[in-house]
Amino acid sequence: MSDESKTRILVLDDEPIVCKRLKPALEKAGFEVETFTRSAKAMERVAEQKFNIVITDLKMEGVDGIQFLTRVKEQSPATEVIVITGFATMDTAKESYQKGVFDFIAKPFKLAAILEVVKKAEQRVRAAQA
Repeated sequence: MSDESKTRILVLDDEPIVCKRLKPALEKAGFEVETFTRSAKAMERVAEQKFNIVITDLKMEGVDGIQFLTRVKEQSPATEVIVITGFATMDTAKESYQKGVFDFIAKPFKLAAILEVVKKAEQRVRAAQA
């Protein structure tokens, strides 16, 4: 199976532990995963490479999740964005959905819950490509 057929996921969270938990779990589920703890680096990467799914934290140093997801959607409208945050409020959730977020997950999260949402997002991405 070529890497082209794998769903590409970018994870951006300034807590390294989140990246360390998500990367192996997502890879085990058959995804190609790149993780970033700095939004500036993730911004550079989305400019070079298209990702099918982006998982981003909301509250980070520098660029926040809303700015990041806005940039991702500008560059690749087909990319599905999943937001994970420890600061879930109705306002941030609403703003995220207005910006085209696929789903919103509160921290602390269960890996199974994230995998379920990622698989749903992957189905939407694949349907859009078909």
